[in-house]
Amino acid sequence: MKRLLIALVAVLLLMLSLLVACSSGDGENPSSVPESTTVTESVPDVVVTIGNITDITGLASNAMSPINKGLDDIVRHYNDQNLIPGVTLKVIHYDGQYDPAKDIPGYHWLKEQGVDFLFTTVGSAVGTLKPLLEKDGMVMFTVSPSKKDVDPGGPIFAPGSPFHEDLAYSLLYYLPEIDPYFPQDRPAKIGGAMWAEAAGISTLAGAEVYATTHPEQYEWVGTHLPYMTFIWGPEVEALKDCDYVIPPALLNQFVKEYRDAEYTAKLVGTHSHDAFIGLLAKANLWDQADGTIFLRASELWDQDTLTVNLMKELLQKYRTPSEAEEIRRSGSGYLTGYNFHIMLELIADAVELAGPEGFGAEAIYEAAESFTLEIDGIEREAFSDTRRISINYLVPYELRAAEKDEFRVGTEWYPLIHMPDD
Repeated sequence: MKRLLIALVAVLLLMLSLLVACSSGDGENPSSVPESTTVTESVPDVVVTIGNITDITGLASNAMSPINKGLDDIVRHYNDQNLIPGVTLKVIHYDGQYDPAKDIPGYHWLKEQGVDFLFTTVGSAVGTLKPLLEKDGMVMFTVSPSKKDVDPGGPIFAPGSPFHEDLAYSLLYYLPEIDPYFPQDRPAKIGGAMWAEAAGISTLAGAEVYATTHPEQYEWVGTHLPYMTFIWGPEVEALKDCDYVIPPALLNQFVKEYRDAEYTAKLVGTHSHDAFIGLLAKANLWDQADGTIFLRASELWDQDTLTVNLMKELLQKYRTPSEAEEIRRSGSGYLTGYNFHIMLELIADAVELAGPEGFGAEAIYEAAESFTLEIDGIEREAFSDTRRISINYLVPYELRAAEKDEFRVGTEWYPLIHMPDD
């Protein structure tokens, strides 16, 4: 159609010039000379596609749903505001149903759809797909990294999320400072029960290492890793005499069984746990979970900060009031927008370096070499040519049953403490 229009314009200009020439007399001195017309066509944006390996209908779908919506909304925001000039972002979700057997089929399916890089919250997918990522030159971003899966300078990036081992190690490091009721005259008894999958194994490993190497502070009661169970009787009994217990990420059933047995340990966890806080709300287990301490990588809804305010804005802009309220009450999942913000800022830097047409894994690696992100006056994140875990600081939260919500403990930022290598 554009070519036809240009041709018609050219014909009309030619006819006009002939008419003007005829009106001048003998045609030797035309009264005007037609100027050439240049039509510039706009260059269409390059589509950069994110493949999201997630859970839409499986065991973790309650927690993944607001995360997926947060990804959709922040991508829409970047497109609407043209925050990556020359690029239109697109998301394709793959429902792996939290089934490790579907990680590889999901990867191949997303590749067939033409994705440019991957994102996942599914811990098993990170380790399973690592050899394929290296072979195919594909980059993956994750918020569920484990030390064994993320290599210096490798294709797996964790924006805004520490290793599970480091997060749990830091939790025990700071717990005596965060909790005013931490035992002062003896080591605190602590243990944990989580599923035998990547996040659970790594989380309890980090906690156990800290506890067993600091016997003056802790007595490690036990690591319990059953496979995908919803019945926690044996684990409840094994942890009955603890001062602190690290519960499963899907914590509602464990909390109910533990409190029904009249055991009193304080629950402690990480952002892997409070992503499922909506399950506590649905089961009305606020009182049973009162006082639970979570050590997180980013702030929650109670804070007036850059990324929290952005996600609040997007929630109101792109979701209906009823849907926004449901997402807000489901927990912290939608606020994974913090991690998406870091990821997309790195992508923006990569596009600026290589241009939209040159964007790819190598551009991401190059952009990462000097990437830092200052938020609210603090350098919260930094990648490098070898560093693939960007986070620098953590923040503690406490669940309060009376308000049916979580609230930040103090105003201090806690530096991430790394678990020593073997």
